Amino acid sequence: MSKPTVAIIGASADRQKYGNKSVRAHLKQGYEVFPIHPRESSIEGLTAYPSLEEVPDRQLDRISVYVPPEVGITLLEQIQNRKANEVWLNPGSESPELLKRASELGLNVIQACSIIAIGETPSEFPESL
Repeated sequence: MSKPTVAIIGASADRQKYGNKSVRAHLKQGYEVFPIHPRESSIEGLTAYPSLEEVPDRQLDRISVYVPPEVGITLLEQIQNRKANEVWLNPGSESPELLKRASELGLNVIQACSIIAIGETPSEFPESL
């Protein structure tokens, strides 16, 4: 059986940020994780991709968003093109405009913390190694 897949938009090498905690939480839960960051080449030992379009052509079970809504809204067409089963808008990544556009595009949006949804707690992932 293959691992579930997740692309994390706004993944970060900074261990204080939720985009990093999400990478570690999904790895701990057995996901194949694809960190998305325009300027990082590696996050938590994984290849980081500059955009969703660069992720190897695999079905994504979920896309988890950790960027501000003004950035996220510009990525919705890319997100739609990946045809993920779920699009998680983590707290702070949503706005009325983004939600309206996501709905127009027919995305299966879930507004919640994707870390908690997989049975982890952000505080379980300390900032230090």
